Formats: sequence, C-alpha cells, structure tokens
Amino acid sequence: MSRKFVDPEPKWFEDFELGDVMTTRGRTVDIGDITTYAGLTGDHYQLHTDAAFMANSRFGQRIAHGPLTFSLAVGLVGLSGFYGDAIVALIEITGLKATKPVFAGDTLHVVAEVTVHDASGPKYGTLGVVYCVRNQDNEEVMTFLQTMLAKRRLTEN
Repeated sequence: MSRKFVDPEPKWFEDFELGDVMTTRGRTVDIGDITTYAGLTGDHYQLHTDAAFMANSRFGQRIAHGPLTFSLAVGLVGLSGFYGDAIVALIEITGLKATKPVFAGDTLHVVAEVTVHDASGPKYGTLGVVYCVRNQDNEEVMTFLQTMLAKRRLTEN
C-alpha cells in the first residue's frame, strides 16, 4: 500500500489581505476528548472530570477545558489549509475570551478573519487573525487574536 503525502500549498504573506475570512468545517467534541485532555495536562478539575458534581452545577454537566477549545480551534484552521506553508512562527495570542461553555456533543467550527497585515520587514510580515469559535447553533463560545510571522515573497532588485 503506497501513501501519498500532500505538503501544504505554497503561500506567502502577500497572499493574505485585511478582511479575508474563512470558515472551517465542524468538529464534534466528545467526552473522550475532555478526559484525554485532562490526562495529558493533569487538569482533572471537577468542572471537566466529575459528572456527579457537575450534575448539580450551573452547567448541569461536565464542560470542556478552555485550552482544549483553543487547541481544537487552532487545529481546525490549520487543517483547513488556510495558511498553506506561510507561517513561520507564532508571536502571541491576545484577548482570549471563553464566552460560552463547550459540552461533549457540541460541534465546533471557526470563522477566522485577517485583522492585522503589517509588512514590517523584507523577509517576514506580521499576520493577525481573529478566531471566532462557534458551536452547532452558531453561538460564539470563544474568541482570540492569533498573531503570527509569515514569510514574504523574496523579490530581487
């Protein structure tokens, strides 16, 4: 059985413009994701791992970790191919807000919009993308700005 590996599409800083928007496909969060994340990180806080405790809480059930929701969002955009191979480094994550809880069974997707486009140097530009994470009812559950360094097309003078 032969495997075919596909590299990301070649892309450059100049391929992105302010206001570019893309929407990812959905991804359903299941209880295995939540318990696996708890095991990987050691975060076994009751909100995530104690069904009996959470049955009597304001949420009525266990909720996904905020950093798990963040990670899933980053993965969804990465899998979409939106960035191609343009990104060379993460600069920062700012303004991360969890606006609604995420439960096992929720299906998340991301609406990503380019909001920062700064061609500050000859080799790299700064690209800022606002991630709006939404559930199956199109309700916002998380938002944040991810700022990255993207390679520029090198032009000879």
